[in-house]
Amino acid sequence: MSEATIDLAQLSGLELLRIGMTRTDRPPFIGDMLGMEVDELEHGRVVFAVRTRPDFANPLGTTHGGICATLLDSVMGCAVHTTLDAGVGYTTLELKVNYIRAVPTDGQRLTATGTTIHVGRTTATAEGRVVDEQGRLVAHGTTTCVILRGNR
Repeated sequence: MSEATIDLAQLSGLELLRIGMTRTDRPPFIGDMLGMEVDELEHGRVVFAVRTRPDFANPLGTTHGGICATLLDSVMGCAVHTTLDAGVGYTTLELKVNYIRAVPTDGQRLTATGTTIHVGRTTATAEGRVVDEQGRLVAHGTTTCVILRGNR
């Protein structure tokens, strides 16, 4: 089936993400701005990564916490998305982030993993972790998402 003949509304959340991340004509998303790389997309689990850079700096000269928050929001939300049926959407209702260590802006690869905890009819929860190149925990978090039936 060619890209032009795919009916996106008929795809499960996992299928939509897998196709959406590889299509040449996909709309831009936050990951483009951050240079986000998609490492894994599986049912209930996703892994994304970014490389830090000088324009990610906070006033102290280390990577701004918003970078990790965005990574966590992305992987946890997308982990939920991978479990949804065609025509079902979601949005983040709540996001909790804990920061563990500062990260330099010198090209460190930060890897974030998001996994679902519970996916119900109206809400879903997920957890996420961001680690640096040495596997050290940088940040972790949880999310609650509201499930939107018929409104993708």
